[in-house]
Amino acid sequence: MNKVGRPDKISAEHMNMLLDLVRERPLMTWSELEVAFEGKTGVAVHSMTLRRALRRAGVTRQKAEVKVELSGKQREKRYGYTAAHRKKAPEQLYASSLTDSEWELVADLFEATGRRGLPPSHSRRSMLDACCYVVRTGCAWRMLPQGFPHWDNVYKTFRRWSSQGKFEQMHDRLRSQWRQREERDANPTAAVLDAQSTRHSPQGGEHGYDAGKKVKGRKRSLIVDTLGLLLAVCVTSASLQDRDAAQSAVSYARNKYPSVRTLFVDGAYAGQWAIAMQERHGIHVEVVRSPANRNVGRWHTSDQKELFVVETRPDGFIPLAKRWVVERTHAWNERARRLIMHHDRLNTVAEAWVWLTEARMLARRLTT
Repeated sequence: MNKVGRPDKISAEHMNMLLDLVRERPLMTWSELEVAFEGKTGVAVHSMTLRRALRRAGVTRQKAEVKVELSGKQREKRYGYTAAHRKKAPEQLYASSLTDSEWELVADLFEATGRRGLPPSHSRRSMLDACCYVVRTGCAWRMLPQGFPHWDNVYKTFRRWSSQGKFEQMHDRLRSQWRQREERDANPTAAVLDAQSTRHSPQGGEHGYDAGKKVKGRKRSLIVDTLGLLLAVCVTSASLQDRDAAQSAVSYARNKYPSVRTLFVDGAYAGQWAIAMQERHGIHVEVVRSPANRNVGRWHTSDQKELFVVETRPDGFIPLAKRWVVERTHAWNERARRLIMHHDRLNTVAEAWVWLTEARMLARRLTT
């Protein structure tokens, strides 16, 4: 018996492509599924058409809680620093100071060559060690130990280097060397974006209130590659929405690394912002949502079996693809006590501290 009525807009071949889409990105919204389906097949259909087609194939979306079974086995916990953290080379005045091998990697960036006038009173290495000491311990400039040059001299040198982009240059060189060691191309093709709101001190400067996270201070937007290494940082008032605060960071990263084609973000950047970034910068924005998001739901087959099972660790943690990389970078930065709270009036100075922290970490990695 011939079928009466208008023929189906989704053919059998298109149906296989639709199933592949939901299998690759099971947490897409219906509007995102429409755009992805049209981009893959060239056929523009409404979300209700996609829903009916999936229902005929036995695939439905249901909102359900993510059940986590905790293991009864207690993991051994370790608190505090170990002997490896306290290890110090003979040439290091403090544990935060650079070793000889670390200094060799970046010495030419800070040593002035062909400069006229009197030679500097203090070595550039001691100045850099003092900056590393401040960012690691979080102490005030006036409280620098006597083993370093006078604090006023160190502060002025730090401000000059930060305005010249020395710390960013230091980080970019070490990042390229680390990516080469990991057998990755120097120019990344994918990046991850996330923001973190932190408090500010009474020192002053731009600040605001983040109503979502209940934090009064500033917002630090980071863009990292898939290894968690920094590509761009932007510090703004915490009162700005995540999508507004990240615009300058995305523009900077795109101009600096034209090879970046994909940007992974969380649900805060979904919607019109993702479409605008794709049109403005030609970069594909992929939203990575949590499996526990009840607003999106889960795919189930006709026999009520979950189509895509999310594995959880015994402690209940659910690692999200790509998203966890930038969260780990935020955790790395918080080891530097200067970055826990904003003590500087200028946002550019706060960004320089982030570049120095990440560069110091890479220098240690490359020499151990």
